[in-house]
Amino acid sequence: MTRSIWKGPFVDLNVYKAINKRKHMSSKERAEKPLEIYSRRCVIFPDCVGEHVSIHTGKDFKTIEIQEDMIGHKFGEFASTRKRFVPKVKRVKNKKGPKKSRNNI
Repeated sequence: MTRSIWKGPFVDLNVYKAINKRKHMSSKERAEKPLEIYSRRCVIFPDCVGEHVSIHTGKDFKTIEIQEDMIGHKFGEFASTRKRFVPKVKRVKNKKGPKKSRNNI
């Protein structure tokens, strides 16, 4: 079920304040350390465009740059929490034939 239209999009207040605080920083300071975001359910709003943010995946952070086409989506959509399945590589055993026992002289 989606969120009610009359409520509007969910924007975490702490994320909103942090983005506004970063707007007053120089671009060099912003590039050094991206903003860490734990609120994956927060909607990306227009003030975030151009920012580098690190989104928490439950174990570590994934860094992305916010672009215009991301507005209206949620932060969690851009940082997957699942591992990709990688099939194991099977090793080929050497086939030299059956081993000879020492009892047969």
